[in-house]
Amino acid sequence: MRTREVRVGKVVFGGGRPAAFIGGPCVIESEALLRKVGRSIQKACAELQVGFVLKASYDKANRTSVKSYRGPGMEEGLNILAKIGRELGVPTVTDVHEPAHAAIAARYVDMLQVPAFLSRQTDLLVACGRTGKAINVKKGQFLSPWDMRHAVEKIYSTGNKNVLLTERGVSFGYGNLVVDMRSFEVMRAFGAPVIHDATHCVQLPGGSGATTDGQREFVRPLARAAAAVGVDGVFFEAHPNPDKAFSDGPNSLKLSDLPEFLREVQAFDALYKESL
Repeated sequence: MRTREVRVGKVVFGGGRPAAFIGGPCVIESEALLRKVGRSIQKACAELQVGFVLKASYDKANRTSVKSYRGPGMEEGLNILAKIGRELGVPTVTDVHEPAHAAIAARYVDMLQVPAFLSRQTDLLVACGRTGKAINVKKGQFLSPWDMRHAVEKIYSTGNKNVLLTERGVSFGYGNLVVDMRSFEVMRAFGAPVIHDATHCVQLPGGSGATTDGQREFVRPLARAAAAVGVDGVFFEAHPNPDKAFSDGPNSLKLSDLPEFLREVQAFDALYKESL
């Protein structure tokens, strides 16, 4: 089943094209770290001739603890992200958490992202849609895949058809997430390109008490499985030293593992696309 094409800068998702990648650190820790991670991913994707969108958050508004690092804030963070995107020549994406932030962020990035916890928030979805930018909506951990048609319809109501849907796992008991591989086919039926979130789906929410834990060892096998089922892109977070990351370290990829991860996903994606 082919989805519609959605363009993010020079990168195209959907339409039976090879899966593109959305990647970067969880949060902007510093300009230098974002540049290092962005350059590594850009180089690896260029070697494989696959599309790449740089992601990073200027504010992690849904951290478990009030004491956790959230980011540099909107003004500084958006300026840093836009700067690195221009340097690398790649499009960019960031999370927005409030309707009033959508139009501001849209001036700096090529795509807006609606966090999973906010995927039912009508005012936020509509505000994002009205920017005319591509919108990546993370499926809520509490939602079924068929419920995501309502998120699509809310954004489509603004006249904006540039929507991606991302599967990042569904809550399965306390502190655990599971990816139902059927969800990719269900959401693809809505016509929007579907993305697999390779790193958030292995989180263990609240697994370390005041912080989220994760199972990094399952990132690659689940990404291979998703690519084999059929996706239009893969989202991931990466860090030079995940154990020292300010956010999402336990589920982030090591930069050193990135080239092999990308090659594996590309190989399984090619097998699926050849069958269309």
